[in-house]
Amino acid sequence: MKLEIDLVPQTTWYKNLRKVLPKYEWDKIRKNVYAKFNYLCAICGDRGRMNCDEMWEFDDNNNVQKLKGLQAVCDNCHHIKHMGFVNIQISNGAWPESMLDDLTRHFVKVNNVTVHEFNRHLSEASKIWRERSKKEWKIDFGDYKDLVDKYNVKRFF
Repeated sequence: MKLEIDLVPQTTWYKNLRKVLPKYEWDKIRKNVYAKFNYLCAICGDRGRMNCDEMWEFDDNNNVQKLKGLQAVCDNCHHIKHMGFVNIQISNGAWPESMLDDLTRHFVKVNNVTVHEFNRHLSEASKIWRERSKKEWKIDFGDYKDLVDKYNVKRFF
């Protein structure tokens, strides 16, 4: 699938590149990423408001969460990738419940699948999230490790 739900374990929420770098450094990085992707969503090709999405890979045996890259993604693709955050926003009343229908339609269109396949994918992603959220993870910032170290970011992970 081109677009997947990538739920970050609850134990590593807010332990990401955007949060550990000074705002001006993150702004430089994300703007370079947008330009690299020609201000188009790397997943669906849409224009519009972009987000700099951190792509993580998980070594479930050694509990290492590694940043494998950054990509420009539209709001819809970004929300789908972080569907857990969307559900929190909806349950807090910050976003309308109808947003779930819009995001489901977007997922179905981008991946050319059925709603049933979306629901199965969401269920599997949620199962993986629950298991990973039981663990403490070591964060590896990959290519950005030296930049993180430059700012002497305290290792809270």
